[in-house]
Amino acid sequence: MAAASLGASARALLPPSRLLGIWRTQVRDTHQRASLLSFWELLPMRAEPLRKKKRVDPKKEQAAKDRLKKRIRRLEKASQELIPIEDFIIPVKFLDKARQRPQGELAAEEEERRALLLKKWSLYKQQEQKMERDSIQSMLKAQQEALQELQLESPELHAEAIKRDPSLFPFEKEGPNHTPPIPNYQAPEGRYNDITKVYTQTEFKK
Repeated sequence: MAAASLGASARALLPPSRLLGIWRTQVRDTHQRASLLSFWELLPMRAEPLRKKKRVDPKKEQAAKDRLKKRIRRLEKASQELIPIEDFIIPVKFLDKARQRPQGELAAEEEERRALLLKKWSLYKQQEQKMERDSIQSMLKAQQEALQELQLESPELHAEAIKRDPSLFPFEKEGPNHTPPIPNYQAPEGRYNDITKVYTQTEFKK
């Protein structure tokens, strides 16, 4: 008490500015001590009270386990029901050998004529491919020679010539048709009967 009274009397003799500085220092030190010493007390308590465990009847638990084992054994015994893929199944009416078209026997002259015609066609396609390959190679060779001469004449034009043409991509080309398209033709909406079969998986009841 004496020390406290002496401290109070000493503070009373100090000027107000000095007292304000001492008070700020004390407040700062007190805040620092509180934040360091009582750190764990400031954390919020996020734990929940322990719940009371429900008492389970051992007989009911064993009965549930037995039902589960029985269901597993029943599923293991039952064969898995597969859904048929009708696209890979040939109908029985198409397997009848009587419906097969008999292969006609050709005369020896006809077989010889067809074999000779096949050889001529193969030779024609081979010559056509060779001519196309030679024409492409000659055009590429002429292009390379022209680019070399252009590079000697004008490097600027050569640089412009070897640039990619953006108008060529995407490349679209329409080939010849077997029959010419009919202008302003509206395709009719056809009628059909949906005969798609719907399969359902059977489930075992508990």
